Amino acid sequence: MARYNFRETEAKWQAIWQERRSFVAVQRSDRPKYYVLEMFPYPSGRLHIGHVRNYTLGDVVARFKRAQGFNVLHPMGWDAFGLPAENAAIAHKVHPAVWTYDNIRVMGEQLRIMGLAYDWTREVATCAPEYYRHEQKMFLDFLKAGLAYRKESLVNWDPVENTVLANEQVIDGRGWRPGAPVEKRQLCQWFLRITDFAEELLDGLKTLERWPDKVRVMQENWIGRSSGARLSFRRTDGVAEGIEVFTTRPDTLYGAAFVAISPNHPLAASLAAGNPALAGFIAECNRIGTSEAAIETAEKNGFETGLTVRHPFVEGAVLPVYVANFVLMDYGTGAIFGCPAHDQRDLDFARKYGLPVKAVVIPDGADADAFSVGTEAYTGPGTLRHSGFLDGLDVESAKQSAGERLEQTGQGRRTTVYRLRDWGVSRQRYWGCPIPVIHCAECGIVPVPDSQLPVRLPEDVSFDKPGNPLEHHPNWKHTACPTCGKPAVRETDTFDTFFESSWYFARFTSPGEATRGFDSAAADYWLPVDQYIGGIEHAVLHLLYSRFFTRALKRCGYLAVEEPFAGLMTQGMVTHQTYKDAEGGWLYPEEVEEKDGRAVNIDTGAPVAVGRLEKMSKSKKNVVGLEKVVDAYGADTARLLLMSDSPPERDLEWTESGIDGAWRFLNRLWRLATESPFALPPAGTPIPAVRSAKAEAALRAVHKAVAAVTEDLQKFHFNKVVARIRELTNTLAELDGSGAGEAEILRVGLEALCSLIGPIAPHIAEELWHSLGHDGLLADRPWPGFDPALITDDSVTVAIQINGKLRATITVARDLAASEIERIALAEPAVVRVLQDKPPRKVIVVPNRIVNIVA
Repeated sequence: MARYNFRETEAKWQAIWQERRSFVAVQRSDRPKYYVLEMFPYPSGRLHIGHVRNYTLGDVVARFKRAQGFNVLHPMGWDAFGLPAENAAIAHKVHPAVWTYDNIRVMGEQLRIMGLAYDWTREVATCAPEYYRHEQKMFLDFLKAGLAYRKESLVNWDPVENTVLANEQVIDGRGWRPGAPVEKRQLCQWFLRITDFAEELLDGLKTLERWPDKVRVMQENWIGRSSGARLSFRRTDGVAEGIEVFTTRPDTLYGAAFVAISPNHPLAASLAAGNPALAGFIAECNRIGTSEAAIETAEKNGFETGLTVRHPFVEGAVLPVYVANFVLMDYGTGAIFGCPAHDQRDLDFARKYGLPVKAVVIPDGADADAFSVGTEAYTGPGTLRHSGFLDGLDVESAKQSAGERLEQTGQGRRTTVYRLRDWGVSRQRYWGCPIPVIHCAECGIVPVPDSQLPVRLPEDVSFDKPGNPLEHHPNWKHTACPTCGKPAVRETDTFDTFFESSWYFARFTSPGEATRGFDSAAADYWLPVDQYIGGIEHAVLHLLYSRFFTRALKRCGYLAVEEPFAGLMTQGMVTHQTYKDAEGGWLYPEEVEEKDGRAVNIDTGAPVAVGRLEKMSKSKKNVVGLEKVVDAYGADTARLLLMSDSPPERDLEWTESGIDGAWRFLNRLWRLATESPFALPPAGTPIPAVRSAKAEAALRAVHKAVAAVTEDLQKFHFNKVVARIRELTNTLAELDGSGAGEAEILRVGLEALCSLIGPIAPHIAEELWHSLGHDGLLADRPWPGFDPALITDDSVTVAIQINGKLRATITVARDLAASEIERIALAEPAVVRVLQDKPPRKVIVVPNRIVNIVA
């Protein structure tokens, strides 16, 4: 039996696709457009098999949509700025550009051997000046429109990377890449006004019907719209300015026990100036990051200031004022009032500092005088008690009434705030896009003139000193003010790399455009992206920033759309077993073999500890090299396994048995098509009207498979697609040529299999299509249709229940009359035995489904 020669076949068809420019996209009016895009990779080194699942998913979608008649855009590029390149420069004494472009070359070659249907003519790298000059212009337009600004702000400082991190880049108080504890620092930073679009971003989520619910909920929670009231607690020390607080629970004001301000509140800074102990407490607080996650997980600590404030509703009552480490300066007003009975954080704080706990919301049915709170705050519904004019109201009514009273007395107002904070885009590093402004002692902040864009990075850079190399460069930052001509300095911060990835999808629509970031007509034609594919870990980073950026570009006249991605698929990870040696060191899978039922080191024979399945990770060495798999089995085999077994949104386990099974199936398909046990008629031979029962069943199986695979591909049920292709292959393999029409139907079935497997395993599909006598490319063929009459069976199986218990099944003609179904059912031997010749009390027939008999 001939084995499928994947090496020769895959190289052959990749060359043909490239020569014929098969996947180069152009604007055309005779077909509907379809833009499919995977989140572009960071060129960090060699790819392993876990990296390419999402690219394969996108390729299957692109090829399927192309066959369906869509004009498909499927581009690829590189998210090429970032700290890893800078760290590599330090570690390997190589320039970041050299490291980055070398990785781009290697990873590009790796992607090409997978046979991905990319339009490589549109390839971009975000570190190229011809790319980032446009985002510098966008930033200046944002600045002009009031969407960008500079201010001194408390930031997350990564002491290892020596740069600022966005709140979204701080995980459990640590930097998202090196994992070092993050500190707070006060720095002058550039910001984009994402908060101006908070309401739009929330409302827009309702239109994203083809996004996973989980992602929409994550963004909704991150934006965090809260309705409540702002009120001012008046100080008792005679100072006119009160402490302004935002609360979502004005109904619980009668249960207030304290007021707390952020360590970075202006009042805290003022008090600390004359109080060394408070200054020390604030410094301790600033050793944790500014993110909500970092603050929530830290131990709740406070410092009593000695100040007190008046209760807004209770005459003569006062509350102590604390500086507390759990109060966020950038959420609300940077100050809160604490109601310990009805907020767990406040309760923990009150218990720690001996503050009163007064319950004012009483659960229905509970005794108001006897109800108390122990170690767990009560946050449920109930009726207000011990609350003056609010007594007897439910929670929502009490919120409304308390807000009205605050407005009537001039102590506050009802309002809405957002958890979302403006996006800090300044980063103190070299390998990023320079922020195009100049600082002049005379003129202040001066935008770089358009004629001087791009502001390029200097090539002669040194990483000998810690901190930002642009700040240390001997001459790069020194320039002349464009306005007055006097000596000035450039901004040495560079953009957060999410700046580049927030608009690259638009650049792909016209990457050769030189005067603007993209051609407006091209962007209007291709955008939004119809199907976007990437990891759910970007739900509140890249995806939210891109939605904001698109709206900002629309406001500045660049784009007509507001939502960049109409559909979103979040793929699961590829997992693999992990292995450790006796010393606890990680081992690569190829270093381990199974011997006598146990895992051992191939070289030493020493026992190996088998760990759990985990996401493929270079740090844990549980990776399988992409070239290794392709060299041993071919790209199609890898693609087939990546689409098998698990739905795309779930994790996929990579195993040797799995890849062997995929390889065996492709060889079986190859033999069925090229070594048929009987001669196939020429291509285009019509199916005879007279067919054997086996031929008829096979023909129906072909049409059912086409219908089912088409639906499964539309729904991204790729694992089901593979199962149906295997099932149809089994059916066709049972034909032996002995019956009328079997040869013609085998040909029809094989041609259908080529089309159905084409998006998943395109190389073998093209080769088999050619071997079946066709000259044109399968990639250019339309998607096969099916006959609705052939996907509906002439007979159906109907269940028979007696007194609710299944007793028998019968096979009858589809849509047979209910009276005839009843006659057949009552004559069924199993039914006769149960009824014992007694007439049934009632018979209910549901045609094509079930007969219910009441005995």
